[in-house]
Amino acid sequence: MDTFGDPSIWLPLAFAGLMGLSILIYVCLDGFDLGIGVLFPFATEAEKDRMVASIGPFWDANETWLVLAIGILLVAFPTAHGVILTTLYLPVALMLVGLILRGVAFEFRAKAPARRKRLWDLSFWIGSLMASLSQGFMLGLYVMGLNMTPFTLLFGAITAVFLTVAYSFIGATWMILKAEGELQAKAIRWARDGIWGVILGLGAISLASPYVSSRIFDKWFTLPELYFLAPLPLISAGLILLLWGLLRSLPRKNDALCAAPFALTIALFTLGFIGMAYSFYPYVVPERLTIFEAASAPESLMIILVGTLFVLPMIIGYTVLSYVIFRGKATELRYD
Repeated sequence: MDTFGDPSIWLPLAFAGLMGLSILIYVCLDGFDLGIGVLFPFATEAEKDRMVASIGPFWDANETWLVLAIGILLVAFPTAHGVILTTLYLPVALMLVGLILRGVAFEFRAKAPARRKRLWDLSFWIGSLMASLSQGFMLGLYVMGLNMTPFTLLFGAITAVFLTVAYSFIGATWMILKAEGELQAKAIRWARDGIWGVILGLGAISLASPYVSSRIFDKWFTLPELYFLAPLPLISAGLILLLWGLLRSLPRKNDALCAAPFALTIALFTLGFIGMAYSFYPYVVPERLTIFEAASAPESLMIILVGTLFVLPMIIGYTVLSYVIFRGKATELRYD
C-alpha cells in the first residue's frame, strides 16, 4: 500500500481518476447512441432501421461504463454517493426509467407486429429523451453545487436541453461515419444545426462554474494559472471552428474524412471534461466533500483496486473488440 506514497492520498486519487475516466467514456460512447434515439423523429422508417443497426452491437456495452462509474462512487466514496444520490434522487430515477424504456423498446421493435413498430419507435425516442434530459439536469445541479433554488433548477433545465442537443450532435457525427447516401447527408445537416447547441452548452457551464464558486474563479483567473489554462478554451474554440468547416465540406468523394467529425467531437467533449475536473478538484461534492474526506478506508480501497485491475481490462477488451468487429458502415437491419 505504501509503494506509491501515502495510501490515504494516492488511493483516493487513483479511484477519482478511474471514476472520471469511466464517466468520460460513458458520455462519449453512450452519448452517441442516446443521440441516435433523440434524432429518431427526424428520420424515415427505413432510416430508423439503419440508425438502430448502427448502434445495435454497441449500446449495451456502452452503458457498462455508467455502471462502473456509479459502482466506484458507491464503494470508493460512499459518503459522497449518499449526498449526491439523495439530492438527485428524482432525476436519477427518471434516467433509469428512460434507460429501461430504451432497452425494452430496442428489443421489442424488432419482435412486435409491424403495426406496433411505431409505438416502440416512440418509446425508444421517449426513453432516450428522458435519459438525456435527466443527465443534463443532474449536470446542471452538480455545477451549481447541488443546491436547490429556483435559479439552480432553471440552470439545470437549461443544461438538460444543451446536453441533449450535444448528445444529438455526437449521434449525428456517428451517423456520418456509419451511414451512406441520403441518411449520411441528413446526418450532416443534423450536425450543422446541432453544433450551436454544443457551443452554447460549453459556454454556459464554463461561465456558470466560476460564478457559483469564488474558489473556481480563482483557479482559472489568477496568475500564473491563467497562462497555463489558456490553451484549453483556445483549443476548444479551434476544434469547433474545424468541425464547422469540416461539416460544410462534407460529404466528400470516396467518403473521405467521414470519421473526422466524430473524432473531433470526442476530443471536444474530452477537453470540456478536463476543464470541469480541474475546476472541481479536489471536491467530489462541490464545496462540501473532497475526494480524501469522502474516500473509504485505504485498506478497503486496496482490496477494491485489486479487483478493479482484473475487471477493467475485461471491460476495455470487449468494448474495443466490439468496435473492431463491427467497424465499417451499418448494413441492412435483419433479425432472421
